[in-house]
Amino acid sequence: MTKQLCVMLVAAEASGDDRGAGLAQALRRRLGDGVRFVGVGGERMAAEGVVSPFDISQLSILGLLEGLLAYRRVMARVEDTVALAVREKPDVVVLIDSWGFTLRVAQRLRKLDPKLPLVKYVAPQVWATRPGRAKTLAAAVDHLLSIHVFDAPYFEAEGLPTTFVGNSALTIDFSVADGDRLRRQLGVRQDAPLLLVLPGSRPGEISRILPPFAEAVAILKAARPDLEVVIPAAPTVAEAVKAQAGAWAHVVEGESAKLDAMKAATVALACSGTVTTELALAGVPMVVGYRLGALTHAILKHLIRTPYITLFNIAAKAFVAPELVQDDCNGPALAREIAKRLDDPELRRRQAQAQSEALVTMGRGGPNPSEAAADAVLKLLAERKA
Repeated sequence: MTKQLCVMLVAAEASGDDRGAGLAQALRRRLGDGVRFVGVGGERMAAEGVVSPFDISQLSILGLLEGLLAYRRVMARVEDTVALAVREKPDVVVLIDSWGFTLRVAQRLRKLDPKLPLVKYVAPQVWATRPGRAKTLAAAVDHLLSIHVFDAPYFEAEGLPTTFVGNSALTIDFSVADGDRLRRQLGVRQDAPLLLVLPGSRPGEISRILPPFAEAVAILKAARPDLEVVIPAAPTVAEAVKAQAGAWAHVVEGESAKLDAMKAATVALACSGTVTTELALAGVPMVVGYRLGALTHAILKHLIRTPYITLFNIAAKAFVAPELVQDDCNGPALAREIAKRLDDPELRRRQAQAQSEALVTMGRGGPNPSEAAADAVLKLLAERKA
């Protein structure tokens, strides 16, 4: 009887939870009952059979000071994760995004069992900042699954085999999304302007970024009483978003509602992150806002090597979507940029087209990330077995 393959998947944030679930599905399509999953993740991975020993919202940390304050908690969760690996004895461990947490897990596992195959899924952005992380990662894991076509040279130069699998955000199927359906469900007129607000998936993002976003909305609604506002809330922060924004926005939950909202949107106001790629894929012109803690920002501004924070802006080497960061991320400034787009259909069309062209540079139309990641993991195991 063939031994059942045990795959450990570790994700600490909502985007990693999505990638972990996709990888689990792809592996199950290949192996059926011949694979079982253990690890750390959120709701989507739980649906694929990954029973997490703790709630990953404990690991949603934004900023250097917050990281220092949460250090003991994070290290406790590292030990919980390592203990799970020791107990379950996986054949391979896939560590998804979340640099600080997954690196510490990798280093502990490497010390305990140097022969255990370790795979990192999503590279640290060494092309933007802290290039020394490439060498650090190469010493900690056996293989890297990268989501950007420009990752490989940085890591292969340090001896880390790298497979480009593509960005899962570029493969979202919007053909099943229905903006009219969302408008009907929320009682929103079909011709009413709809602003989509996406304040992030970490508690720290909600506390820092939602207030200036809310101020921008108040300014816009004062001048446009017919403006409708929808917030698709990530599971990790849904209750906090409802508490803070329930009075001035329709708050929706779930992946289907999020995709419907993207198809319904006239313009979006988005926190920097994976969601900006999703919005661009949906054809939504957007304004990007972001805030960090003062200490974190003061340190990072001396380390960042790119003027852009949005991936499609980086790919285009231009501010295709405006980015209002730190002190510029304030209500009046955000409202001005959004108003320009609400009032100018031609500007919206041009921006949506430029965003779409930048996605091609990012690799849209390439391999299906989950399928490519599954192939790479199985290939690594086959090579180890041989």
